[in-house]
Amino acid sequence: MPLYNTASTASALQVSHKWLDNLLSHNKISGVQQARQGVPRRVSIDAVMVVAIAKTLTESAGIATPAAVELASQLVTSPTGTVTLPNTVTLSVDLDALRHAILDRLAHAVEVTPHRVRGRPVGS
Repeated sequence: MPLYNTASTASALQVSHKWLDNLLSHNKISGVQQARQGVPRRVSIDAVMVVAIAKTLTESAGIATPAAVELASQLVTSPTGTVTLPNTVTLSVDLDALRHAILDRLAHAVEVTPHRVRGRPVGS
């Protein structure tokens, strides 16, 4: 399973790198690999889908970010892409269409996003 860096992920989702970094720092999302300080995070396609859905839920429905991330995680892990909330409210996502759209955007983002070089320059 390919993993994507946060720069490519931010570009594909049309969010700022800072917004994505804050989201990943403050919310536990399955599929985000994080090592020690200075090592960039790597993000799985499922984690990118969680972020995309959470972004939509916060922007379109005004749901608080932690709740949006939790709902998005439930939607992505649901076999049907459906979550039923109390009071007979049902949320549904076409997971195949979302995955296809995100993979297309990620393929482009990987090509156009430069790799951030961290640390001291070589020869210094």
